[in-house]
Amino acid sequence: MNSRRSTPRLVLLALFLALALIGGGVAGGRAATTALAARGAATVAAAPLATATGRAAPTALPDIAGVAAQVRPATVLVLNLVPGQASGGGLASPTPASGGVPQGAGTGFIIDPSGIIVTNNHVVEGAQSLRVVLPPPDNRSFDAQLVGRDPQTDLAVIKIAAANLPTVPLGDSGTLRPGDWVVAVGNALDLSGGPTVTQGVVSATGRDQQEPATADAPNTAGPTLYDLIQTDAAINPGNSGGPLVNLRGQVVGINTLGSSQAQGIGFAISIDGAKPIIDQLRQGGTVTRAYLGIGGLPMTPPVAAQLGLQRADGVVVEQLVSDGPAAAAGLQQGDVITAIGGVPVKEQRDLQLALTNQFKPGQAVDVTLDRGGASRTITVTLGTKPGV
Repeated sequence: MNSRRSTPRLVLLALFLALALIGGGVAGGRAATTALAARGAATVAAAPLATATGRAAPTALPDIAGVAAQVRPATVLVLNLVPGQASGGGLASPTPASGGVPQGAGTGFIIDPSGIIVTNNHVVEGAQSLRVVLPPPDNRSFDAQLVGRDPQTDLAVIKIAAANLPTVPLGDSGTLRPGDWVVAVGNALDLSGGPTVTQGVVSATGRDQQEPATADAPNTAGPTLYDLIQTDAAINPGNSGGPLVNLRGQVVGINTLGSSQAQGIGFAISIDGAKPIIDQLRQGGTVTRAYLGIGGLPMTPPVAAQLGLQRADGVVVEQLVSDGPAAAAGLQQGDVITAIGGVPVKEQRDLQLALTNQFKPGQAVDVTLDRGGASRTITVTLGTKPGV
Protein backbone atom coordinates (compact mmCIF):
# COMPACT_ATOMS: atom_id res chain seq x y z
CA MET A 1 0.00 0.00 0.00
CA ASN A 2 2.74 2.30 1.03
CA SER A 3 4.72 1.09 -1.91
CA ARG A 4 1.94 2.07 -4.30
CA ARG A 5 1.61 5.46 -2.58
CA SER A 6 5.33 6.04 -2.73
CA THR A 7 5.55 5.61 -6.46
CA PRO A 8 3.68 8.80 -7.42
CA ARG A 9 5.75 10.75 -4.89
CA LEU A 10 8.96 9.48 -6.42
CA VAL A 11 7.70 10.28 -9.86
CA LEU A 12 6.67 13.77 -8.76
CA LEU A 13 10.03 14.29 -7.08
CA ALA A 14 11.84 13.16 -10.23
CA LEU A 15 9.75 15.45 -12.35
CA PHE A 16 10.40 18.36 -9.97
CA LEU A 17 14.16 17.78 -10.10
CA ALA A 18 14.12 17.51 -13.89
CA LEU A 19 12.17 20.74 -14.23
CA ALA A 20 14.55 22.47 -11.83
CA LEU A 21 17.56 21.33 -13.83
CA ILE A 22 15.94 22.42 -17.10
CA GLY A 23 14.98 25.77 -15.65
CA GLY A 24 18.45 26.29 -14.26
CA GLY A 25 19.95 25.37 -17.60
CA VAL A 26 17.70 27.79 -19.42
CA ALA A 27 18.45 30.53 -16.92
CA GLY A 28 22.13 29.80 -17.10
CA GLY A 29 21.98 29.73 -20.86
CA ARG A 30 20.23 33.10 -20.91
CA ALA A 31 22.81 34.53 -18.54
CA ALA A 32 25.65 33.14 -20.63
CA THR A 33 24.08 34.41 -23.84
CA THR A 34 23.55 37.84 -22.31
CA ALA A 35 27.14 37.92 -21.12
CA LEU A 36 28.45 36.85 -24.53
CA ALA A 37 26.23 39.39 -26.26
CA ALA A 38 27.46 42.15 -23.96
CA ARG A 39 31.04 41.07 -24.52
CA GLY A 40 30.46 40.92 -28.30
CA ALA A 41 28.86 44.36 -28.29
CA ALA A 42 31.81 45.76 -26.40
CA THR A 43 34.17 44.13 -28.87
CA VAL A 44 32.30 45.56 -31.89
CA ALA A 45 32.18 49.00 -30.32
CA ALA A 46 35.89 48.96 -29.59
CA ALA A 47 37.02 47.58 -32.95
CA PRO A 48 37.51 50.07 -35.81
CA LEU A 49 35.86 49.44 -39.13
CA ALA A 50 38.05 47.68 -41.65
CA THR A 51 38.48 48.65 -45.26
CA ALA A 52 38.68 46.24 -48.19
CA THR A 53 42.48 46.43 -47.92
CA GLY A 54 42.38 45.40 -44.27
CA ARG A 55 43.44 48.82 -43.00
CA ALA A 56 41.47 50.48 -40.22
CA ALA A 57 39.13 53.14 -41.52
CA PRO A 58 39.33 56.55 -39.81
CA THR A 59 36.68 57.15 -37.19
CA ALA A 60 37.02 60.95 -37.00
CA LEU A 61 36.26 63.62 -39.58
CA PRO A 62 39.28 65.38 -41.10
CA ASP A 63 40.55 68.61 -39.59
CA ILE A 64 39.72 70.90 -42.51
CA ALA A 65 40.19 74.04 -40.41
CA GLY A 66 43.70 72.91 -39.49
CA VAL A 67 44.57 72.28 -43.14
CA ALA A 68 43.16 75.67 -44.14
CA ALA A 69 45.20 77.40 -41.45
CA GLN A 70 48.36 75.89 -42.97
CA VAL A 71 47.57 76.74 -46.58
CA ARG A 72 45.68 80.06 -46.60
CA PRO A 73 48.69 82.26 -45.63
CA ALA A 74 50.52 81.12 -48.80
CA THR A 75 47.49 81.42 -51.11
CA VAL A 76 47.40 84.75 -52.95
CA LEU A 77 45.07 86.77 -55.16
CA VAL A 78 46.42 87.33 -58.69
CA LEU A 79 45.01 90.31 -60.62
CA ASN A 80 45.37 90.43 -64.41
CA LEU A 81 45.63 94.15 -65.25
CA VAL A 82 45.17 96.10 -68.46
CA PRO A 83 45.23 99.86 -69.05
CA GLY A 84 41.81 101.49 -68.96
CA GLN A 85 39.23 103.47 -67.12
CA ALA A 86 37.35 101.82 -64.28
CA SER A 87 33.67 101.34 -65.04
CA GLY A 88 32.37 100.41 -61.61
CA GLY A 89 32.83 98.03 -58.72
CA GLY A 90 34.03 94.47 -58.61
CA LEU A 91 36.76 93.52 -61.04
CA ALA A 92 36.58 96.93 -62.72
CA SER A 93 37.94 98.66 -59.61
CA PRO A 94 41.30 100.33 -60.39
CA THR A 95 44.53 99.53 -58.57
CA PRO A 96 46.31 102.87 -58.06
CA ALA A 97 49.71 101.32 -57.36
CA SER A 98 49.94 99.90 -60.87
CA GLY A 99 47.54 102.18 -62.71
CA GLY A 100 45.76 99.21 -64.28
CA VAL A 101 42.24 97.88 -64.31
CA PRO A 102 41.66 94.19 -63.52
CA GLN A 103 40.29 92.22 -66.46
CA GLY A 104 40.33 89.06 -64.40
CA ALA A 105 41.25 87.62 -61.03
CA GLY A 106 42.58 84.25 -60.03
CA THR A 107 44.66 82.51 -57.42
CA GLY A 108 48.26 81.48 -56.94
CA PHE A 109 50.28 79.79 -54.22
CA ILE A 110 53.77 80.59 -52.95
CA ILE A 111 56.31 77.76 -53.27
CA ASP A 112 59.46 79.70 -52.36
CA PRO A 113 59.85 82.28 -49.55
CA SER A 114 61.59 84.61 -52.02
CA GLY A 115 58.25 85.16 -53.79
CA ILE A 116 57.95 82.42 -56.44
CA ILE A 117 54.25 81.78 -57.14
CA VAL A 118 52.54 79.09 -59.24
CA THR A 119 49.24 79.81 -61.00
CA ASN A 120 47.36 79.00 -64.21
CA ASN A 121 48.37 80.33 -67.62
CA HIS A 122 44.82 81.51 -68.27
CA VAL A 123 44.98 83.64 -65.11
CA VAL A 124 47.91 85.70 -66.46
CA GLU A 125 47.29 85.44 -70.21
CA GLY A 126 46.89 88.79 -71.98
CA ALA A 127 47.92 90.85 -68.95
CA GLN A 128 49.71 94.16 -69.41
CA SER A 129 50.76 93.88 -65.78
CA LEU A 130 50.14 91.63 -62.81
CA ARG A 131 49.32 92.40 -59.22
CA VAL A 132 49.52 90.00 -56.26
CA VAL A 133 47.65 90.58 -53.01
CA LEU A 134 48.61 88.58 -49.93
CA PRO A 135 45.78 87.18 -47.80
CA PRO A 136 44.64 88.67 -44.50
CA PRO A 137 45.96 89.65 -42.04
CA ASP A 138 48.99 90.61 -44.19
CA ASN A 139 47.05 92.26 -47.06
CA ARG A 140 50.19 93.64 -48.72
CA SER A 141 50.10 93.95 -52.52
CA PHE A 142 52.98 93.71 -54.97
CA ASP A 143 53.57 94.20 -58.66
CA ALA A 144 54.42 90.78 -60.07
CA GLN A 145 56.83 89.72 -62.78
CA LEU A 146 55.92 86.96 -65.22
CA VAL A 147 58.70 84.37 -65.02
CA GLY A 148 57.20 82.05 -67.63
CA ARG A 149 54.03 80.41 -68.85
CA ASP A 150 53.02 77.29 -70.76
CA PRO A 151 49.65 77.37 -72.55
CA GLN A 152 49.73 73.65 -73.37
CA THR A 153 49.60 72.67 -69.69
CA ASP A 154 47.89 75.88 -68.48
CA LEU A 155 50.67 76.60 -65.99
CA ALA A 156 52.51 79.82 -65.18
CA VAL A 157 55.12 81.02 -62.70
CA ILE A 158 55.25 84.62 -61.44
CA LYS A 159 57.43 86.38 -58.87
CA ILE A 160 57.05 89.22 -56.40
CA ALA A 161 59.84 91.17 -54.71
CA ALA A 162 59.42 89.98 -51.14
CA ALA A 163 61.21 87.82 -48.61
CA ASN A 164 60.42 85.37 -45.82
CA LEU A 165 57.00 84.61 -47.23
CA PRO A 166 54.94 81.62 -46.08
CA THR A 167 54.96 78.69 -48.48
CA VAL A 168 52.96 75.55 -49.16
CA PRO A 169 54.87 72.30 -49.84
CA LEU A 170 54.39 70.23 -52.97
CA GLY A 171 53.12 66.71 -52.39
CA ASP A 172 52.73 63.51 -54.41
CA SER A 173 49.63 63.10 -56.58
CA GLY A 174 50.64 59.60 -57.63
CA THR A 175 49.44 58.17 -54.32
CA LEU A 176 45.93 59.62 -54.56
CA ARG A 177 42.98 57.22 -54.54
CA PRO A 178 39.33 57.87 -55.31
CA GLY A 179 37.74 58.74 -51.99
CA ASP A 180 40.78 60.47 -50.48
CA TRP A 181 39.97 63.77 -48.77
CA VAL A 182 41.18 66.97 -50.47
CA VAL A 183 40.80 70.68 -49.76
CA ALA A 184 40.60 73.43 -52.40
CA VAL A 185 41.76 76.93 -51.45
CA GLY A 186 41.30 80.00 -53.65
CA ASN A 187 39.80 83.39 -54.26
CA ALA A 188 36.38 82.26 -55.44
CA LEU A 189 34.53 85.14 -57.18
CA ASP A 190 37.25 87.51 -55.88
CA LEU A 191 35.27 87.92 -52.67
CA SER A 192 36.75 90.13 -49.97
CA GLY A 193 38.13 88.59 -46.82
CA GLY A 194 40.76 86.31 -48.29
CA PRO A 195 40.78 82.84 -49.80
CA THR A 196 37.78 80.56 -49.40
CA VAL A 197 38.03 76.91 -48.48
CA THR A 198 36.05 73.98 -49.86
CA GLN A 199 36.46 70.31 -49.07
CA GLY A 200 35.62 67.10 -50.85
CA VAL A 201 37.16 63.89 -52.08
CA VAL A 202 39.13 62.73 -55.07
CA SER A 203 36.43 61.53 -57.45
CA ALA A 204 38.84 60.08 -60.02
CA THR A 205 42.38 60.44 -61.33
CA GLY A 206 43.88 60.35 -64.82
CA ARG A 207 41.14 62.45 -66.42
CA ASP A 208 41.63 64.34 -69.71
CA GLN A 209 39.70 67.52 -70.39
CA GLN A 210 39.76 70.18 -73.10
CA GLU A 211 39.89 73.76 -71.91
CA PRO A 212 37.18 76.13 -73.17
CA ALA A 213 37.75 78.91 -75.67
CA THR A 214 39.16 82.19 -74.37
CA ALA A 215 38.02 85.76 -74.97
CA ASP A 216 41.01 86.27 -77.27
CA ALA A 217 40.07 83.24 -79.39
CA PRO A 218 36.33 82.61 -78.88
CA ASN A 219 36.05 80.20 -81.80
CA THR A 220 39.00 78.02 -80.85
CA ALA A 221 38.93 75.51 -78.03
CA GLY A 222 41.84 75.49 -75.63
CA PRO A 223 44.43 72.72 -75.26
CA THR A 224 43.59 69.32 -73.91
CA LEU A 225 44.89 68.90 -70.38
CA TYR A 226 46.01 65.39 -69.46
CA ASP A 227 46.19 63.42 -66.22
CA LEU A 228 43.81 65.67 -64.27
CA ILE A 229 42.41 65.04 -60.80
CA GLN A 230 38.63 65.09 -60.66
CA THR A 231 37.17 66.26 -57.36
CA ASP A 232 33.84 67.26 -55.86
CA ALA A 233 35.51 70.02 -53.80
CA ALA A 234 33.87 73.15 -55.23
CA ILE A 235 36.03 74.96 -57.81
CA ASN A 236 34.49 78.29 -58.80
CA PRO A 237 35.59 81.25 -60.96
CA GLY A 238 38.54 82.84 -59.19
CA ASN A 239 39.77 79.48 -57.82
CA SER A 240 41.89 78.95 -60.93
CA GLY A 241 45.56 78.54 -60.06
CA GLY A 242 44.89 77.77 -56.39
CA PRO A 243 46.14 74.72 -54.52
CA LEU A 244 44.29 71.45 -54.09
CA VAL A 245 45.87 69.94 -50.98
CA ASN A 246 45.76 66.70 -49.04
CA LEU A 247 45.14 66.48 -45.31
CA ARG A 248 48.84 67.10 -44.63
CA GLY A 249 48.59 70.50 -46.31
CA GLN A 250 50.64 69.41 -49.34
CA VAL A 251 49.71 70.51 -52.85
CA VAL A 252 48.54 67.53 -54.90
CA GLY A 253 46.83 69.53 -57.67
CA ILE A 254 46.35 72.98 -59.17
CA ASN A 255 42.69 73.94 -59.45
CA THR A 256 41.90 74.71 -63.08
CA LEU A 257 38.40 73.85 -64.32
CA GLY A 258 34.91 73.60 -62.95
CA SER A 259 32.15 71.94 -64.94
CA SER A 260 29.25 74.16 -66.00
CA GLN A 261 27.23 71.14 -67.11
CA ALA A 262 27.16 69.25 -63.82
CA GLN A 263 27.39 69.75 -60.09
CA GLY A 264 30.28 68.57 -57.99
CA ILE A 265 32.73 68.08 -60.87
CA GLY A 266 35.95 70.07 -60.89
CA PHE A 267 39.42 69.38 -62.25
CA ALA A 268 42.93 70.07 -61.02
CA ILE A 269 46.29 69.61 -62.75
CA SER A 270 48.13 66.81 -60.95
CA ILE A 271 51.22 68.12 -59.20
CA ASP A 272 53.38 65.22 -60.39
CA GLY A 273 52.83 66.29 -64.00
CA ALA A 274 53.19 69.97 -63.10
CA LYS A 275 56.54 69.72 -61.28
CA PRO A 276 58.79 69.34 -64.35
CA ILE A 277 56.89 72.15 -66.12
CA ILE A 278 57.26 74.45 -63.09
CA ASP A 279 60.99 73.66 -62.93
CA GLN A 280 61.51 74.52 -66.60
CA LEU A 281 59.54 77.75 -66.27
CA ARG A 282 61.58 78.79 -63.24
CA GLN A 283 64.84 78.06 -64.99
CA GLY A 284 64.24 79.46 -68.46
CA GLY A 285 60.75 80.92 -68.74
CA THR A 286 59.61 78.42 -71.38
CA VAL A 287 59.06 74.69 -71.75
CA THR A 288 61.14 72.75 -74.25
CA ARG A 289 59.35 69.66 -75.54
CA ALA A 290 60.53 66.75 -77.57
CA TYR A 291 58.90 66.60 -81.01
CA LEU A 292 57.93 63.76 -83.32
CA GLY A 293 56.34 65.79 -86.09
CA ILE A 294 53.07 63.91 -86.43
CA GLY A 295 49.38 64.59 -86.19
CA GLY A 296 47.99 61.83 -84.01
CA LEU A 297 44.56 60.26 -83.88
CA PRO A 298 43.34 58.15 -80.96
CA MET A 299 42.53 54.57 -81.80
CA THR A 300 38.80 53.85 -81.78
CA PRO A 301 36.79 50.86 -83.06
CA PRO A 302 35.79 52.69 -86.29
CA VAL A 303 39.42 53.69 -86.93
CA ALA A 304 40.61 50.16 -86.24
CA ALA A 305 38.00 48.78 -88.65
CA GLN A 306 39.05 51.28 -91.33
CA LEU A 307 42.70 50.25 -90.94
CA GLY A 308 41.81 46.56 -90.76
CA LEU A 309 43.40 46.16 -87.32
CA GLN A 310 42.27 44.09 -84.37
CA ARG A 311 43.37 46.46 -81.62
CA ALA A 312 41.88 49.18 -79.42
CA ASP A 313 45.01 50.99 -78.21
CA GLY A 314 47.75 53.19 -79.64
CA VAL A 315 47.97 56.46 -81.55
CA VAL A 316 47.38 56.49 -85.30
CA VAL A 317 49.72 58.62 -87.41
CA GLU A 318 47.16 60.72 -89.28
CA GLN A 319 49.57 63.35 -90.60
CA LEU A 320 53.33 63.68 -91.01
CA VAL A 321 55.26 66.95 -91.02
CA SER A 322 57.28 66.67 -94.21
CA ASP A 323 60.58 67.71 -92.64
CA GLY A 324 59.81 66.36 -89.17
CA PRO A 325 61.72 63.71 -87.21
CA ALA A 326 59.11 60.97 -87.73
CA ALA A 327 59.01 61.41 -91.51
CA ALA A 328 62.81 61.47 -91.69
CA ALA A 329 62.98 58.20 -89.76
CA GLY A 330 60.48 56.44 -92.03
CA LEU A 331 57.15 56.53 -90.21
CA GLN A 332 54.13 56.47 -92.50
CA GLN A 333 50.52 57.59 -92.39
CA GLY A 334 48.38 54.83 -90.91
CA ASP A 335 51.12 53.55 -88.60
CA VAL A 336 49.90 52.93 -85.06
CA ILE A 337 52.40 53.96 -82.38
CA THR A 338 52.22 51.53 -79.46
CA ALA A 339 55.34 52.52 -77.49
CA ILE A 340 58.07 55.16 -77.44
CA GLY A 341 61.38 54.66 -75.70
CA GLY A 342 59.94 51.64 -73.90
CA VAL A 343 56.96 53.63 -72.59
CA PRO A 344 53.63 51.99 -73.58
CA VAL A 345 51.35 54.23 -75.64
CA LYS A 346 47.77 53.12 -75.10
CA GLU A 347 46.23 56.51 -75.87
CA GLN A 348 47.24 59.97 -77.00
CA ARG A 349 47.87 61.27 -73.49
CA ASP A 350 50.62 58.65 -73.00
CA LEU A 351 52.47 59.97 -76.04
CA GLN A 352 52.04 63.62 -75.03
CA LEU A 353 53.17 63.06 -71.45
CA ALA A 354 56.20 61.05 -72.57
CA LEU A 355 57.33 63.74 -75.01
CA THR A 356 56.86 66.44 -72.36
CA ASN A 357 58.19 64.79 -69.22
CA GLN A 358 60.44 61.88 -70.16
CA PHE A 359 62.34 62.64 -73.33
CA LYS A 360 64.46 65.55 -74.55
CA PRO A 361 65.05 67.12 -77.98
CA GLY A 362 67.98 65.45 -79.74
CA GLN A 363 67.41 62.15 -77.95
CA ALA A 364 67.24 59.00 -80.08
CA VAL A 365 64.32 56.77 -79.06
CA ASP A 366 62.87 53.55 -80.37
CA VAL A 367 59.29 53.94 -81.60
CA THR A 368 57.32 50.67 -81.65
CA LEU A 369 54.47 50.65 -84.13
CA ASP A 370 51.89 48.47 -85.80
CA ARG A 371 51.99 48.68 -89.59
CA GLY A 372 49.34 46.63 -91.35
CA GLY A 373 49.11 44.20 -88.44
CA ALA A 374 52.87 43.65 -88.19
CA SER A 375 54.96 45.07 -85.35
CA ARG A 376 58.18 46.93 -86.08
CA THR A 377 60.55 49.33 -84.33
CA ILE A 378 62.00 52.50 -85.85
CA THR A 379 64.61 54.73 -84.18
CA VAL A 380 63.69 58.42 -84.25
CA THR A 381 65.88 61.35 -83.24
CA LEU A 382 63.47 63.73 -81.54
CA GLY A 383 63.30 67.36 -82.52
CA THR A 384 62.24 70.48 -80.59
CA LYS A 385 58.57 71.37 -80.66
CA PRO A 386 58.03 74.74 -82.31
CA GLY A 387 56.21 77.54 -80.53
CA VAL A 388 55.64 78.19 -76.84
